[in-house]
Amino acid sequence: MYYSNGNYEAFARPVKPEGVENKHAYLIESGLASLAAAAFLIRDGQMKGSHITILEERDIAGGALDGIYDDGKGFIIRGGREMENHFECLWDLFRSIPSLEEEDASVLDEFYWLNKRDPNYSLQRAIVNRGEDAHTDGKFTLSQTASEEIIKLFFTPEEKLADLTIQDVFTEEFFESNFWLYWCTMFAFEPWHSAMEMRRYIARFIHHIGGLPDFSALKFTKYNQYESLVLPLKNYLEAHGVTIQYNTTVTNVLFDITPDKKVAKQIEYTINNSQQVLNLTENDLVFITNGSNVESADEGDHHTPAKLNVNLGGSWNLWKNIAMQDSAFGHPEVFCGNIKESSWESATLTTLDDKIPPYIEKICKRDPFSGKVVTGGIVSVKDSNWLMSFTLNRQPHFKAQPKDQLVVWIYGLNCDVPGNYVNKALKDCTGEEITQEFLYHIGVPVEEIDEMAKNSARCIPCMMPFVTSYFMPRKPGDRPLVVPENCANAAFIGNFAETPRDTVFTTEYSVRTAMEAVYTLLDIDRGVPEVFASAYDIRVLLDSTEKMMDGAKLSDLKLSFLKKTLLNKGVHKLEDTVIYDLIKEYKLW
Repeated sequence: MYYSNGNYEAFARPVKPEGVENKHAYLIESGLASLAAAAFLIRDGQMKGSHITILEERDIAGGALDGIYDDGKGFIIRGGREMENHFECLWDLFRSIPSLEEEDASVLDEFYWLNKRDPNYSLQRAIVNRGEDAHTDGKFTLSQTASEEIIKLFFTPEEKLADLTIQDVFTEEFFESNFWLYWCTMFAFEPWHSAMEMRRYIARFIHHIGGLPDFSALKFTKYNQYESLVLPLKNYLEAHGVTIQYNTTVTNVLFDITPDKKVAKQIEYTINNSQQVLNLTENDLVFITNGSNVESADEGDHHTPAKLNVNLGGSWNLWKNIAMQDSAFGHPEVFCGNIKESSWESATLTTLDDKIPPYIEKICKRDPFSGKVVTGGIVSVKDSNWLMSFTLNRQPHFKAQPKDQLVVWIYGLNCDVPGNYVNKALKDCTGEEITQEFLYHIGVPVEEIDEMAKNSARCIPCMMPFVTSYFMPRKPGDRPLVVPENCANAAFIGNFAETPRDTVFTTEYSVRTAMEAVYTLLDIDRGVPEVFASAYDIRVLLDSTEKMMDGAKLSDLKLSFLKKTLLNKGVHKLEDTVIYDLIKEYKLW
């Protein structure tokens, strides 16, 4: 497996791998990584779909990419995914998956046309004082010290950040900035999370720094992620004969390990409470989704709080059983061993009448029933004790959603403190109480809140104990390589496998690890698209520097007389070079 860039290999079709007709593939769990791996096995590996089996613990495919209607509760989304134009592997996949919405088009075509017609951006990124504009005004408000800390982190090698947290590398000035408000609420980073992962995010998305305050960097699907991404991919696989075996919990993959080779020899699983064993040969390829950020999630309802479930569940226990066999298979306890620091709660609110929508429209400054972009991303409540954020994607968010209802996704990063209106911690609240707190922050008159929360909405809370387990502080080796050294027929896929430069908690990471796994195990002679290299583009670096400085120039920096003199001399020496032209073009001088 090797990396490539440009459109030469992007448009190429690889030759059929030698011996693929004699191989079978078993994929554990049916999240995006497994579904993508199955598609790459068919499209690029030219494996028969009938040779591919997906073993899924639940009775529905999609993993964390969900969106369902529960007859007893209502519409439910545990979370959402933000996407951008440089998810190279994701779009490489979905260019080949037929759309369910547009005739004779791919999912990529559908997505591209939608976001061209209706580009995403926010008209109000944050609110304060019960629905008033927080006037972040697109500014990052980074002090010179905080800016220098970001630059230092950007240039620090990953190995120097092993097991460090974000608060280990930043001072208080950074956490007081708008940059941190944008960052932590958009990506769900907490100060105790991994500095290594934050560095990857900065490098990975540096070309979008300018779009961070108003979300113009982001793109979204037409409907929820299950209907827009999972269903067309699932239909593609089933049309090619792939088997998805539901209600199947894989408990272990047993390896035959020697100093020179690691061979997956057996899959242990239960189906309908019956323990089964599947014997493997080296022609049987195993793709393991190790760990899950939605494992053990619990849903409440409008009158019942969600519970914090501390059980590890199938995916974590599976990884633990595999990891005990060899240190190359990672260290799951690093990610699932601190629920207090990896959990938070989300909620899905559905409006039932015409009372709440006017307050939403006042904040998003758009008609939420137009079918177009509504909030354009999350709206963060700057003075919320829970650090609440909420978003409305294009409505309807579900194909079956009544035209006069809105679906709102809400989440809070601080789950252990009382709210501003509800005197309870978020983790202890019913859906009705979460609705009360939401209505308070969007400006509903206090005397109307309780009645409106009771009768004008239904809200389903969801507690996820491992939702940001991806971000726990780590060191090299804590995540297994996609294909560990000397591993003959097994690979790890998903957000707890290790691939260089890319960032977890993204659809791209799931698809990238799937692509790398398939290309490696089948020795497919086509490049995997490298992570977009914006971090190595001087134009992007200059532009992002200007944006982070809120338009200030290098000459505005507070420097000692000596440093300022050296800076001036250095810049003027560049006057007859293209570097000087670039500095001027990006308004840094």
